[in-house]
Amino acid sequence: MAVIPKILVFAGSVRSGAYSGRTADVAQKELAMQGAEVTRISLSDYPLPILDEDLEKEKGVPENAIKLGRLIAAHDGVMIATPEYNGSIPPLLKNTIDWVSRVRKDGGRPVRPLAGKVAGLCSSSNGHFAGIRCISHLRAVLVRCQMEVVTPECSVPEGGNAFDEDGNFRDERLHKSMEHLCRTLIETSRMLSTRIEA
Repeated sequence: MAVIPKILVFAGSVRSGAYSGRTADVAQKELAMQGAEVTRISLSDYPLPILDEDLEKEKGVPENAIKLGRLIAAHDGVMIATPEYNGSIPPLLKNTIDWVSRVRKDGGRPVRPLAGKVAGLCSSSNGHFAGIRCISHLRAVLVRCQMEVVTPECSVPEGGNAFDEDGNFRDERLHKSMEHLCRTLIETSRMLSTRIEA
C-alpha cells in the first residue's frame, strides 16, 4: 500500500483576502482531492523577529522558528504560495525561511528541517506577470537551503479576477497547472520523503 504523503501548505502573506492565501486554499483542496494528508497553516501563528545574528547569539533561535521547523520536518512536502513584492520575495516569507534555515537542534536532537525536503511553488499578483519574478527568486533561495523544489509551478495573474465565488480558479488552464503541480509534489514527496515523526 502506498504511503499517504503529508503536505504542509502556507502562503507568504497573512493579509486578509491575499491572492496568495486564496491560491494556497486552491492548492489545499487539490492536494486533498489527489489523496494527500494536508496541513494548512498561517505564518501569522509563527511570528518572528527580523533575523539578527546578535539576537540569535544572545537568545538562540526563536521558539516559533523551531516549532515551524518541527512542523516542516514532520511532513513529506511543503507547498508555498507567494505574493510578489517589488519583483521579489515578500519580507515575511524570506525572514521565515531564513530563521528556519538556522534551526540545527530540536530538544537536543540534530535537525535540518529544510534540507532534502520537497517543495512546490505557486505565485500570484494583481498584474499580468503573475509573480513569476518572485517565484524564480524563491526557487533559488530554497535550492540554496538544499530543498528539492519540483519543476512545475502555478502562477496566478490578475488575482482580483482569478477566483470564482467558491474560491476556485476561473481559468481552466490555471486549474490544470495546479493539478499538475500537486500531482508532481505528491509523487516526489512520496519518493524522497525525509519525514521525521513529531
